[in-house]
Amino acid sequence: MKFPIFQVDAFTDHVFGGNPAAVVPLTEWLPVETMQQIAMENNLSETAFYVKEHEAYGLRWFTPQVEVDLCGHATLATAHVLFHELGFTGAELLFNTKSGRLVVKKTNDGYSMNFPSDEMPQVEAPPILFQALGIKRTNKTFKTDDYMVVLESEEQVAALAPDFKFLKEVDARGIIVTAPGNEIDFISRFFAPQVGIDEDPVTGSAHTKTTPFWAKELGKSELTARQISKRVGDLNVKHLGDRVELEGKAVTFLRGEIEV
Repeated sequence: MKFPIFQVDAFTDHVFGGNPAAVVPLTEWLPVETMQQIAMENNLSETAFYVKEHEAYGLRWFTPQVEVDLCGHATLATAHVLFHELGFTGAELLFNTKSGRLVVKKTNDGYSMNFPSDEMPQVEAPPILFQALGIKRTNKTFKTDDYMVVLESEEQVAALAPDFKFLKEVDARGIIVTAPGNEIDFISRFFAPQVGIDEDPVTGSAHTKTTPFWAKELGKSELTARQISKRVGDLNVKHLGDRVELEGKAVTFLRGEIEV
């Protein structure tokens, strides 16, 4: 069987920036094992698969190791493929996912995604988290399926050199480390060795958690964000109560075909 495949750099306006994701359009779902194998073969942080479902699209995301419930950059990449590559002309895209209905609109400056907001309760994190990150214990730690650690400066976050062997032992999908930005409202990095990604370049789902926090801290609902991985990605975010709006750009790197 042959299938089209696209590779898109999300949350950036140029290739080799942002976060790359593969997008595989399907007419019907493949077995989970096959989709997982394709994601493993692609060896990107995420591969997205979608199937047309009446007025919406079913959308699923796979890392090289597991299927995940929510992925922002691969959703942005999928929307870019539909709008830019495949000629979708509607006002908005509706995606049915494990995290519910997601809406993506084309804007004058990229794409706007509407996701559920995820406010994180403050918790006492285990010592191994701080040991793995190589930092002193802080009480500014929060947790849902991810941990979020809040530091004082962008320089502290940029200097992190985690021990991924120990970080993998932390009971969480991933670890967000965030701080106020020097040039923008807030910055972050995201580590997820538990799902096969030591450091994710730009993580849309993490911004459903950092956005509510920084909106309260900074006293405003519209913010600028940057994930300061080696590839770097920029987002405009809005806190809308129980929803978060993430806006970013995307560019196509590859158009091709796979055979399985």
